[in-house]
Amino acid sequence: MASGDLLLRTHAGAPVLARAFPCRLRVPARRRSGLVSPLAAARVDVAGRVRPRGAAAVQKRRRRDAEESLPFSRVVTRRDAVDEDEEDVEGEAPQLGAVTSAGEAGGVDGSYLSDTRFDQCAISPLSLKAVQDAGYERMTEVQEATLPIILQGKDVLAKAKTGTGKTVAFLLPAIEVLSTLPHQRNQLRPPINLLVMCPTRELAIQVAVEARKLLKYHRSLGVQVVIGGTRLTQEQRSMQANPCFSTRLKGVKVLVLDEADRLLDMGFRRDIEKIIASIPRERQTLLFSATVPEEVRQISHVAMKKDYKFINTVKEGDEETHAQVSQMYMVAPLDQHFSILYDVLKKHVAEDADYKVIIFCTTAMVTKLVAEVLSQLKLNIREIHSRKSQSARTKVSDEFRKSKGLILVSSDVSARGVDYPDVTLVIQVGIPADREQYIHRLGRTGRKGKEGQGLLLLAPWEKYFLGTVKDLSISEAAVPSVGSSVETEVKNAVRKVEMKSKECAYQAWLGYYNSNKTIGRDKSRLVHLAEEFSQSMGLAVPPAIPKNILRKMGLNNVPGLRSS
Repeated sequence: MASGDLLLRTHAGAPVLARAFPCRLRVPARRRSGLVSPLAAARVDVAGRVRPRGAAAVQKRRRRDAEESLPFSRVVTRRDAVDEDEEDVEGEAPQLGAVTSAGEAGGVDGSYLSDTRFDQCAISPLSLKAVQDAGYERMTEVQEATLPIILQGKDVLAKAKTGTGKTVAFLLPAIEVLSTLPHQRNQLRPPINLLVMCPTRELAIQVAVEARKLLKYHRSLGVQVVIGGTRLTQEQRSMQANPCFSTRLKGVKVLVLDEADRLLDMGFRRDIEKIIASIPRERQTLLFSATVPEEVRQISHVAMKKDYKFINTVKEGDEETHAQVSQMYMVAPLDQHFSILYDVLKKHVAEDADYKVIIFCTTAMVTKLVAEVLSQLKLNIREIHSRKSQSARTKVSDEFRKSKGLILVSSDVSARGVDYPDVTLVIQVGIPADREQYIHRLGRTGRKGKEGQGLLLLAPWEKYFLGTVKDLSISEAAVPSVGSSVETEVKNAVRKVEMKSKECAYQAWLGYYNSNKTIGRDKSRLVHLAEEFSQSMGLAVPPAIPKNILRKMGLNNVPGLRSS
């Protein structure tokens, strides 16, 4: 058996570069909405454009790796070897071995299990033994429906709900494909045989964990995770110094888009198309998605063969949200949100000793602000978002997964695919990007048949969003009457937060709502609403924003905004 690569890639709203060995990339920086895009573009030599935001790689591996480390600065790198004598690549490594559940792959809802056992399937003895060691006996419905077709070499577009075993559904047959490939002569720079794109770093890490389980007895196969950090310029220089990635892409046999709807919903379809153009046309393509909007169908026509199979495992009439999750919403002015949030959390903590709460915020910097305010109020807070280093994100994610009595304040990096057991309450502050994102966030609670609660906290001008979820059994909750002592306590907490955090949150908030088609349409009204947000942070005057940022937002000539 030979070397070759199996590459998993992530992005933060769009594809990013995952690399296993040296590559030469010409990387133009890209900015959107006035902020440095977390998806700075990287141009592959041959044709593709990829984004060095996050990634994971599974590789057909050699006994000795000629490259002991990767040059990426602030890049999380983990070569997850099958052999015990193989050393991990140095870097801010996510502790893959410490994750006991691979999200939807390892922690599926038992109601989605079929009657078919893995030992009844046409998979190799090595894969079967690994599957059994992982504790998987029966297949889930999506695995049962897709595995035989994928093993036939067919392209597949599969619609399946989160938590139904999609990860194993594409990894297992892909590994079977790789195990039959002929020996590769180029031991130093083997081709990449499998390319998997995931929407977040956390999901990529979980996919790599699951891959490690399935590769346990495939001695010529291994796992590598490469995840981009936040020092984009430094990372770009590092990638430019390393040639031949594009050549290795010519060996791709299988392409997987995991959470395809999320990969496309940030408007980066053209980037995905360029990536597709850089890999061989003669390949197998698998798209797995919780929803199949028109954009997913359009990309399927570009990426897949005309005779691809569409497999829908979401039964007609299935609830989009878990029936055991109680959904509520509150509508209150922005200047009351911190007090309401504090009051709701205090009551929930008092009622449930094993509380485990996730608070979703609109942007990374707003997440940071909310976490700092709640920390000042002496709540047991953890925060996770894209501005945190990957080592910090992994540490927090692992702690929250294993513990109770914690409140996790998160951006959308935790909205999909990540399995946190026993979450008792999900709070969403501000409007989600869309209906699907609301559903996926809510799906962090009520998992595996357990009860959960969901609360959506909106400002009056965000109430229009309720029309998109009115069929989901969401009901209005009374806004709590917060006493003056609590209001004073909250105001003092907000006052203690550093000005820099408030400035960054204001700028990020403005960028988020400016991109909202409903709210961002009227720029004068947007400026007024941003001033409300500024006042909710205890500021008499909104922070100034650099002129170049305002220009990129398209707000440079809008009255009422201060520039610096």
